[in-house]
Amino acid sequence: MMKTLPRLLALSLAVALPAPVFAAQTYALVVGVDQYPNDVSLDGAVRDAEDVYRSMTAAGFTTTKFTNEQARKDDIRKAWTDMVAQAAAGDTIIFTYAGHGAQMPELVAGDEADGLDEFLQLPGFDRNRYDETSNEIIVDNEMNAWFAEAEGKGVHVLFVSDSCFSGGMSRSIKGKSRLAPAVKVKLAPPSQEAIAGANLKEISFKQVTVLAASLESQPTPEVIIDGEPRGALSWSFARAVEGSADRDGDGVITRIELEDYIFSNVKNRSEALQVPNFMPQVARSDGEVVVTLTRGIPVASGNTTTTDTADDGAADAGKTVKTAKDLGWTGNIALQIDGTADKPKNADGTGTPYRWDVAGGVFYTPNGDVAAENVGADRIQSVVDKYVLLDFLKAMASQNPGSVSLTPTKDIYAAGDRLRFDAPPGRYPNMLVFNLANTGEVQFLDMQAAGTNSSEFKLTDVEVVKPFGADHLITIWTAEPVDAIGAVLADKNVTAEALLRALTTRLDGKEAGVAIQPLYTRETL
Repeated sequence: MMKTLPRLLALSLAVALPAPVFAAQTYALVVGVDQYPNDVSLDGAVRDAEDVYRSMTAAGFTTTKFTNEQARKDDIRKAWTDMVAQAAAGDTIIFTYAGHGAQMPELVAGDEADGLDEFLQLPGFDRNRYDETSNEIIVDNEMNAWFAEAEGKGVHVLFVSDSCFSGGMSRSIKGKSRLAPAVKVKLAPPSQEAIAGANLKEISFKQVTVLAASLESQPTPEVIIDGEPRGALSWSFARAVEGSADRDGDGVITRIELEDYIFSNVKNRSEALQVPNFMPQVARSDGEVVVTLTRGIPVASGNTTTTDTADDGAADAGKTVKTAKDLGWTGNIALQIDGTADKPKNADGTGTPYRWDVAGGVFYTPNGDVAAENVGADRIQSVVDKYVLLDFLKAMASQNPGSVSLTPTKDIYAAGDRLRFDAPPGRYPNMLVFNLANTGEVQFLDMQAAGTNSSEFKLTDVEVVKPFGADHLITIWTAEPVDAIGAVLADKNVTAEALLRALTTRLDGKEAGVAIQPLYTRETL
């Protein structure tokens, strides 16, 4: 009798206590295509899909993935249908796509302002055999019909498209563009949804958010990230879902948090080649949630204690700040030397390399951009040190990005162009502003410390002059003391190597926001 009493008591308690209310669930559909048998193949879309899949699986999402030849429209459609069927009101479905996009004449006359429908191109599509392969594209009208199914159940949708549908390139980079050739002739609709979906406009949705890799006028190139071809949007979104975009550490990512994180990190990782595009362009509310990171966790009751945000605006104390090495920074870059020259220090990294043309004196980024000119043996170490430091700053920015602006917004500027740079006060009391010049020099611009009159830093009339290449305007905000770093920057002979030592000593693994504004220049466009 004594042995059974605890079991009976436990049973009675289980019956008496109400079942917990669980947080909304998140479902994820991930598609990535590199191999296009009938078109130019890509190099980084499958890496993108695998990276996003890992981050969303780790976040506890119910995730389905299709890559390369697995990415068949009927299978993707079924996966979507199954997710909509499983989801309940308040749940979220995230659909991510990395691969080619393209355009074709609109299927329904008058449907599109530019007369063109856009579509995601799956590997089975062949422009020369459209009648047989038209089912292997997903037209924008069809996507709208899919989204409407979810919204009709009260399910939120986030669509992340790391592809492009138009746009030309001003800079001479070597990464492949995720833009397939346009279909020139008017084609028969691939499905009834492609017709019915024309009546559904993206702007009319109330619970659908679309995040595109670039503006309509821009291409979406594959860029080198951590030594490999990647999509800057997919890389940034994977880091966002890992928790880096959850600025206040409350377990959800709001639309505003996602915007701030994605805009800054896509700029950093693409070297300002692309500007992401949200639809709708403005958040529906200040607290609109687009990603819930907690899955299967009981909703907090009224007596739950939470950690408040610090008075100085810093993120919650409970949020982990990683060191740059924990984020993948190695302190080395990969360098290919074309010609005869001694190899500089910190140039033994792996992956797609920077390239130094010794005879021509030109230093190229892994993407193929001209980063510096007139680089001889006397300057190569300074240029290498700059990019080692820049990689460190990008690692810091990947978990706490800031926001700055350069106007007019372009991916490259010519001699004589006049620019304006703005760095607003951040949510930390101390700010440092400096430029990493294309020569490898460090140029100190401003320091604002707690207790002084904090204001926006502006360069209001900057003229582009020689030498040309890639400068990087850096802003750091922190609650940590910055006087020692300021002293290093104020030294007229400061080097990137010395500044790196100061930053790793003072700020590595500490709360600090970092904004990076690439500035690429050449004599004429």
